[in-house]
Amino acid sequence: MNKRMYFGVDLGGTKIELIVIDDDSQEYYRKRISTPKGDYQATLDAITSLVLDAENQLKVKAVVGIGAPGAVSQQTGRMKNCNSVWLNNRPLKTDLQHQLQRPVQLANDANCFALSEATDGAGQGANSVFGVILGTGVGAGLVSNGAIVNGANGICGEWGHNPLPWPRSDELPGRRCYCGQSGCIETWLSGPGFSLDYSLSLSGQQVSSQDASQLSAEQIIQLASQGNRACTLSLKRYIDRLARGLAHVINIIDPEVIVLGGGLSNCEVLYREVPQQWSKYVFSDQVVTQLVAPRYGDSSGVRGAAWLAAAIAQY
Repeated sequence: MNKRMYFGVDLGGTKIELIVIDDDSQEYYRKRISTPKGDYQATLDAITSLVLDAENQLKVKAVVGIGAPGAVSQQTGRMKNCNSVWLNNRPLKTDLQHQLQRPVQLANDANCFALSEATDGAGQGANSVFGVILGTGVGAGLVSNGAIVNGANGICGEWGHNPLPWPRSDELPGRRCYCGQSGCIETWLSGPGFSLDYSLSLSGQQVSSQDASQLSAEQIIQLASQGNRACTLSLKRYIDRLARGLAHVINIIDPEVIVLGGGLSNCEVLYREVPQQWSKYVFSDQVVTQLVAPRYGDSSGVRGAAWLAAAIAQY
């Protein structure tokens, strides 16, 4: 093949996916396998096997981009903040480069999502794109002029671990987050946080997040569309909280485009209602920031990993 090829790997907690694309965004190969949970060496071997299988099939050897659920410590070069905890404090990038015998580019999975949508997705052509993940957790990534902004500490975009801004009296002191703080945006705007809000509104009692599994976020949204009052009120609170959270981002970063990802990005009402709400909190006489759905949906993360590979020379 004469075209330059890029390998992207999305390393998730339950699955590992590989994609191969070229400079024109054409896809040549895709494969997904289960993640060997809890086993670091088996994770390295699984990624290596995926890459080598793709090489054998396509007869091409290329650099590899990896989207991982965490960040690389600027101090140690090891992984940190990974919800796939067996990756924490491991030199993932170095070990993969050793096993694959080639350059590897590694970034947070939310950064990869943002890069994908900024490169050839819903944010294409914008100078600044903030990509938000609303799923089992809440994360984000920032792309400026086509490049990921990592930050001095490698944590740019850790939007979910800031407090919910402009909290109401009934939102204080906030729920305890796994990070050790209280009131984090993630505890309100993640799928489990949404479910918990609904559960608490029915019971009026302080219950744990494990007790909120009766209705998922998707079920609450569906029932709200059918006129269920409790679900409608819970969705209304979610929209207001998301508007406040994103207004905070606009006040600090002022991006041209905000792209939503994760399971909650499929809720169409968010794109209509949130921009109507956030103007109350943004420090400007007008808000031209666009809130858009992802072009590539669940595939954005792995595509962004491939675009990471495109940032370094072909092996």
